[in-house]
Amino acid sequence: MDTNHPLFTDRLARLDEALRTLPDKPEETSASALQTLWHLAAGQALSIEAATRQPLPGLTAPQFLKLDELTAQRLGGTPLAHLTGRQHFMGLELLAGPQALIPRSETELLANAALNKLRLLAAERGNDPVMVIDVCTGSGNLALALAHGVPRAQVFAADLSEDAVSLAQRNANHLDLQDRVQLRSGDLLAPFDEPNFHGQVDLLVCNPPYISSGKLETMPTEIVGFEPRLAFDGGPFGIRILQRLMREAPRFLRPGGWLAFEVGLGQGPAVLQWLNKTGHYDTIDSVLDAEGQPRAFLARHKDTA
Repeated sequence: MDTNHPLFTDRLARLDEALRTLPDKPEETSASALQTLWHLAAGQALSIEAATRQPLPGLTAPQFLKLDELTAQRLGGTPLAHLTGRQHFMGLELLAGPQALIPRSETELLANAALNKLRLLAAERGNDPVMVIDVCTGSGNLALALAHGVPRAQVFAADLSEDAVSLAQRNANHLDLQDRVQLRSGDLLAPFDEPNFHGQVDLLVCNPPYISSGKLETMPTEIVGFEPRLAFDGGPFGIRILQRLMREAPRFLRPGGWLAFEVGLGQGPAVLQWLNKTGHYDTIDSVLDAEGQPRAFLARHKDTA
């Protein structure tokens, strides 16, 4: 069946009228959502990216009823990734669920920059492994993308939420990366506060909560009603975790190691100022979005020798 079939176009017209997509999920349109739900009704759980690359299967009468049920759930606010249990990130088909933040395409800005840096670090090391820590790992998307992209990387990841760590472990198993990504539970860098990590980390990455507590109440229900508040709440001004990260990271980074993290829209200038004030970093790279706004920073730990 193709997307010009009346059974598809009639449902698409209904979605066009009722579906309100969010700017932080640009991959979702009425058409891509319907294609994804269509595959799901047929028994194929796929991310939007995977679903839109495949032809639409024919549906039986009960499957059409299932499609309409799924569409009603989506229009009721349930995120598409929660219905399918899938989300695409950096070329990987990840498992998704309410246990952790749904990976966003904007985080691929950080992921690509960190991956490029890690490849350079690995090249400098020759045959020696490189060590990566990912904190606030959520579903494990950053840790797994880095492990997948640099096979010699030793990747460790942690999250305060044990539910998130459980999902990240499922993702590691799903991608057959369980032997190369070690998951831990705990607050920010506390799970790694031991001698074999101090001053040894080549790359420390983080997509922290950076929304102010007050602003959470004004966010769409699709976000705050279905995704864990812990993944968004950055404290009264949205910077609590960011400040802790910048303060604690130097203890773990080796000289020449890199700290890489995402920031909220509009936070860039202040964060850049804080990074410079610490005196711990000799090079700071900004990662800009399509509108020229800083959305991630990479800072090189100063060699004090």
